[in-house]
Amino acid sequence: MDVHVTFGNKRVLRGASLAVVRGSLHVLLGPNGCGKSTLLRVLGRQLAPAAGSARTDGPISFVFQNPDHQIVMPTVAADVAFGLGRYTLPATAVRAQVAAALATVGLAAVAQRPTHTLSGGQRQRCAIAGALAQAPKVLLLDELTTFLDGGDQRGVLEAVRACVGGPDQVTALWVTHRLEELAYADAASFMDGGRVQVTGSPAEVAEHMRRLGARW
Repeated sequence: MDVHVTFGNKRVLRGASLAVVRGSLHVLLGPNGCGKSTLLRVLGRQLAPAAGSARTDGPISFVFQNPDHQIVMPTVAADVAFGLGRYTLPATAVRAQVAAALATVGLAAVAQRPTHTLSGGQRQRCAIAGALAQAPKVLLLDELTTFLDGGDQRGVLEAVRACVGGPDQVTALWVTHRLEELAYADAASFMDGGRVQVTGSPAEVAEHMRRLGARW
């Protein structure tokens, strides 16, 4: 993938190049405004690049920073099932996919709970389960822990970690500004100025950021 994106007279992506290994959790770090979310939108086919090309295995599911943008149903199970309404599936298949998705993110015990009673981390995991129920090959995850405390942050990261790989070779691209989240990654990239500056192991990317003055 090598893409350019321009809004008005401002070029947001400047030949951003990124390759993610199938079945891995890849963390994408960078300062605010560097183009991380724009790159996710290109990969999610929500935005067409002005130049270059991007190829992403499908189907793709996108999970947003604010789960309130995705949670629309009154109970957890109903919300996870909501996206399956566009498919012609028997009720038994819907229940099975919902149950499997909730089990993966650790929410099986609250399937019938009203969604408005969930904590922030539980709401984010509910949104992830809704994405998983649709059997994606790629999960695109945009700053999911921004508004979460430490416990909920770990719960969401562990839920994503549990989704990745497996027999279906699910791939996750996780955008974040939190350096400590590198600990959950298989590989990572650092982005700045609309370009991916470095890609490597979490340790290699962490060392690159330390040389830039990052602290954690």
